Amino acid sequence: MVAVQAILPIFLLVILGYVIGRRRWLSGEAATGLASLTFKLFMPVLLFTGIAKAELAQGLSPNLLIGYFLPVLLVFIVVNLLVHLRRGKASPLGLTAAYSNNVLIGIPLVATVLGTDSLVYLFAVLVFHSLLLFSLHSLYAAFGSGEKIQPLALLKNLANPVIIGLLLGALVNLSGLAMPEPLWKLASWLSAAALPCALMVLGMSLARYSLHLSRGVLGLTLVKLAVFPVAVYLLAAWLGLNDTARAVLVLMAACPTGVNVLAFVRTPEDSRTVSSTVCLSTLLAAASLPLWMMVL
Repeated sequence: MVAVQAILPIFLLVILGYVIGRRRWLSGEAATGLASLTFKLFMPVLLFTGIAKAELAQGLSPNLLIGYFLPVLLVFIVVNLLVHLRRGKASPLGLTAAYSNNVLIGIPLVATVLGTDSLVYLFAVLVFHSLLLFSLHSLYAAFGSGEKIQPLALLKNLANPVIIGLLLGALVNLSGLAMPEPLWKLASWLSAAALPCALMVLGMSLARYSLHLSRGVLGLTLVKLAVFPVAVYLLAAWLGLNDTARAVLVLMAACPTGVNVLAFVRTPEDSRTVSSTVCLSTLLAAASLPLWMMVL
């Protein structure tokens, strides 16, 4: 019951955003503007303030990164290999199974369940998360489908406002720079808007997609919500990570598929599969995440 109460506000905000999107209480332009403001200002400031004040020595652990990214790579490779053998060409399905919504769902989930001090582990993973997976997929798509490799597109991953916020926060933290109190106050106000806006934006984005169930969608959802977190749980335990670090990594792995994967869709078939997996994994995560919280 405690686990359900902890995540209920998160999914209620997603549902609110979904209702806003379905009923079109915001125009398309207004919704796009809110999303842009959220991901270019509110979320980067939240990440900046979080990592600027965090105890980085706790998060900068090779075992922590291995505990998360080794299962990520295994899921990415195995799913892509199975799909490639069947289709004979590259697809974004491996990325769909391996890419967690660690910003929109992960941050509020970890902060609510484990406390803000535990976010340092999540931030350490986020620094490499999108950059690694999107770059890997771009390379795979180039070699697997004959697409041209675009170095500039790979470099744009570094210019992601979320990455910039994390890196600037790390710079302030490691340099020991003291920011004036009025700036910290401003940052705290902007940070307070980040999570509610981000969760409602997620709900509004889900309102644009339809759910088409298939064996592929069910299989990808099973891998994302069960197989991936199980692999992280076992590896983190074997590596001897402390309980909090292990819990953070497992909850991140158990988050639903992130909507950013849709940017890599190239065919109508993949669009239906990926969008349906995003929708279904988000819906089922409302039940699976409390189960993982009880296990941890």
